[in-house]
Amino acid sequence: MKKVLLIGGGGTLGSYTAGELLDKGHSVDIICLEDKTSDNKNLVFYKGEASFDFLSEFLKDKMYDGIVNLIHYREVEEYPRIHDLLMAHTRHLIVLSSYRVYADEQHPVTEGAPMLLDVSKDQDFLAAEKYALSKAKLEKFLTGERKGQQWTIVRPVISFSKLRFDLVMYSGHKLLDRIKNGETILLPAEAKDQTAGLDWAGNSGKLIAALLFNEKTYGEAYTVSSAQNLTWGEVADLYAELLGAVIKWVPLEEYLKAVETSQSKYFALLYDRLFDRKIDNSKILKATGLKKDDFLPVKEGLKREISYL
Repeated sequence: MKKVLLIGGGGTLGSYTAGELLDKGHSVDIICLEDKTSDNKNLVFYKGEASFDFLSEFLKDKMYDGIVNLIHYREVEEYPRIHDLLMAHTRHLIVLSSYRVYADEQHPVTEGAPMLLDVSKDQDFLAAEKYALSKAKLEKFLTGERKGQQWTIVRPVISFSKLRFDLVMYSGHKLLDRIKNGETILLPAEAKDQTAGLDWAGNSGKLIAALLFNEKTYGEAYTVSSAQNLTWGEVADLYAELLGAVIKWVPLEEYLKAVETSQSKYFALLYDRLFDRKIDNSKILKATGLKKDDFLPVKEGLKREISYL
């Protein structure tokens, strides 16, 4: 049995990663904002915001075989002292990045594909975006200033579960609420034939858990995906088949006029959902020893999550 800490582990990715680790016989502590209880003696929840001060107090008398940090840092300056604190209390740290760091210049996408941070010419995007670019900056900090340590970067695709259902720019339960109310789901036609960066969270959790404690993964980055590579059109068809969703594809200009879109959502649409996110996952399969047959089809994952509601 190994001891693992999941920071920010109360949500979609953390829940399934924890389940995989428990199934492997490990013990899991989870720090999260939610009030959660456990009936498993090997799973303990701690409620708290994972600030530097909180983590310093929490970790002062603890040592973990592995830590998975699922927190997003909008400002990279927040991260270095937290990183050093975590490294002092674990033998292997997994750090959350995102598949959204990739530009739209290589298909299928491998871990060596160009990053948006390096190739984008959109000055508004470069000045204001706080997700994909923040992730890329954090990665560059690790590969530059903390090279040689026992950390591993994970770049998950969008991972759906009963906590969140995703279709292009719809996320959370807003999509299901609209479907239940019989509302038409308006989607940008330009996204329909693009490969969706989407997977069932159970597949993502399996891959993340399988990377832990593997020395060959130190200093490496991995795209977390079972690479089923459905298009957004195919994903929309699943919602229509399983839930009766009424889908309408319209030109992007019409979509933007009809749907209220913040700057961050506009950037996510323009620099992710309208990109071809076909994934080559051979690197993570080689590292974990997992094979195509080890993953649940997206359709079956969606049916399973719907059944939990």
